Amino acid sequence: MNTEQKTSYININGVEHYYEWIKTSSSREKSKPVMVFLHGWGGSGKYWETTAQELSEEFDCLIYDLRGFGRTSLPKSKSQREKSISQTSKNLTNDYELVSYAEDLKVLLDALNLDKVYVNAHSTGASIAVLFLNMYPERLEKAILTCSGIFQYDEKSFSTFHKFSRYVVMFRPKWLMKIPFMGRIFMARFLYKSLPDSICNDFLEDFLLADFDAAYGTVLTAVSKEATEWLPEQFQKLTVPTLLIAGEYDKIIPAEMGKQAAKLNENIEFIVMENTAHFPMLEAREKYLQKVLNFVA
Repeated sequence: MNTEQKTSYININGVEHYYEWIKTSSSREKSKPVMVFLHGWGGSGKYWETTAQELSEEFDCLIYDLRGFGRTSLPKSKSQREKSISQTSKNLTNDYELVSYAEDLKVLLDALNLDKVYVNAHSTGASIAVLFLNMYPERLEKAILTCSGIFQYDEKSFSTFHKFSRYVVMFRPKWLMKIPFMGRIFMARFLYKSLPDSICNDFLEDFLLADFDAAYGTVLTAVSKEATEWLPEQFQKLTVPTLLIAGEYDKIIPAEMGKQAAKLNENIEFIVMENTAHFPMLEAREKYLQKVLNFVA
């Protein structure tokens, strides 16, 4: 077996998007289905690479970085931090609706001549995927949503969260990368089990490099009163067979939120992975892979 990893860029709605293929070839090569991976807020496709490598014997795996995150940088004309800071929340929300990210995925599939795929999406990427599943169900075989769910609106807590997020996104000095163990400190809230420093540092670097507009705009869109209304409706409408995987100790999207989402639709199979938090694909890699393979078999 020979695993190949090829990277490139492709223009999607005026933005050069980073993407990579992870494929395993053999002497008896046959056509494989495609699995597309969507990352969560503040991250990039980097953290999906080990999962994709493990699944590459069964799938041709496609990873890409969402608009404004990771290696998909916005053009300077669309990314002026000083202007962004003074922008109204309404403007940023309009520019970074999650439905526009779902449209980006459709354009990507069209550009790469991919007709029908499997999708594996995480966290905010899973919310984007739910929209895509209902917008273009004919383009999907099955879907895996990792760490997703529905939540209740609370005006005070949402307002506080938005203000806090704004300051966090504004204050991201690059010198944080030079502080020993800062990656591990940064990831502590997201994990139940510790990960190697190299992986934690990648997460920190992705967060520090994320575009201000995209980072804050998607917070306003994903964590909003409107989202508490449309997200349950989207889960109810799903016709694509879907596996929803939750982390037992996830503080970001608690397992109970995933359980409530799964109750809305008989097409959703729900699994809680023990002794994991917000990144079960990394914290319990072998068990996660087995759950996915059992579902898609």
